[in-house]
Amino acid sequence: MQKSPTMRLLFGLFVTLAAVTTFSGYQLRQLSYLRDLQTKKIDLNRHDSLLLLRIQNDVNTLGLKLQEMTESRPPVTIKQFQSEFERLRGDLSKAVRADAQLMPQTRRAERQAELEASLQNFWMLCDRVFDEAAQGREQTAREIAAKQLTDHQIVLARRLSGLLEDNNEMEARADGIVAAVYTGAERQTYLFLAATIATILITSLYMIQSNRRIFDRLEALSKQRRVLAARLISVQEEVLRSISRELHDEFGQILTAVGAMLGRAERKGIPPDSPFRTELQEVREITQNTLEKMRSLSQMLHPAILDDYGLVKGIEWYGGVFHRQTGIETLVRIEGEVVPITGTTATHCFRIVQEALTNAAKHSQTKSAEVQMVFGRNSLAIHIRDFGTGMTRQRKGFKPGLGVIAMRERTELISGKLDITSTPGSGTTVSLSIPLRQDEVALEMDISDEIGEAVTP
Repeated sequence: MQKSPTMRLLFGLFVTLAAVTTFSGYQLRQLSYLRDLQTKKIDLNRHDSLLLLRIQNDVNTLGLKLQEMTESRPPVTIKQFQSEFERLRGDLSKAVRADAQLMPQTRRAERQAELEASLQNFWMLCDRVFDEAAQGREQTAREIAAKQLTDHQIVLARRLSGLLEDNNEMEARADGIVAAVYTGAERQTYLFLAATIATILITSLYMIQSNRRIFDRLEALSKQRRVLAARLISVQEEVLRSISRELHDEFGQILTAVGAMLGRAERKGIPPDSPFRTELQEVREITQNTLEKMRSLSQMLHPAILDDYGLVKGIEWYGGVFHRQTGIETLVRIEGEVVPITGTTATHCFRIVQEALTNAAKHSQTKSAEVQMVFGRNSLAIHIRDFGTGMTRQRKGFKPGLGVIAMRERTELISGKLDITSTPGSGTTVSLSIPLRQDEVALEMDISDEIGEAVTP
């Protein structure tokens, strides 16, 4: 017994879903890491670099002001530069406080403390310069500003340059990490895509192979079913033919003999008014009726007219029998040039017509029916119509029964096509279409040629 591929397919589906879920989770973690790196390091570092550039710009401005202040000559005094220095001092204080809040995590705290200490020392010395100038020691103030204050400004500028270089290096490392993550994610995505495509391809090939085996098995079972159905129908027809022959030959002769014996007994000098003669006549009539019914039953089981005269005569004969049995007016119409059909093909067609008319009598409540036979060049179409109530999908009888199944089985055996159409209130039509064998067509042509030669003078 062939195992079902369902469990293997479900296992493959589970593995695929697990792989997709795992890969998706990994990629989401990578994206989260990139987001944190972008927001917590790169963006923060860039904002800090902007603040450092602002501080550096103010420090450079201080250097220019120091140079201008130390190189100035009377009547320009150092005191005149105090307001500019105060403005720069306020701006630098705000920038340094903001930088302390945005300081990157990679920067050591002592570096920030050194920057703040250098800036504080610069302002303390700057206050000393302005105090000396305020006390009238202009030359001393200029010397302090030219030597000590300028050196502090240079140290402060160098510290800022170092911090900017650290930020640039950290940003370069972060960019390298981001590039590496993107490259790895791209490579992993391609690998996962290739693995997914390979898995889908393998699964599809396995499904195709499994489906092919299943369809081959179904086809083999279908062939076996058709062979079995053909054998069953053949056995059924043989049994019916045997029963028909037995009824006709054995019981028919017996009933015929009984009727003859009763006739001889009636002629043996029995008085015409004798009660015994009356009883003999009744028994003789019963025997004759039984003989007729038996012959009719024999014909219904296997009409000998099919073997002797073909399908057309058989259906015409059955139309009259069906009318007498059911009271339904049955019209048989023949169109086209008739081709003699005998053998199993005639038997199957006859049984299909018989079953269709029987169903019409049982279910349609019709008073008339029609059998139309249309002969074409290489095909025969038979349409069995009734004019009754028709079928609807809500009716329980709409489901195909054994009779319809048997009709379809017989249709397959003769390579035909069966269609059943119905309109509520207008009746049902059973259409059978079968191909005509070339030998049957050739036989009809030979018969026509012989008839033509016989009537030609």
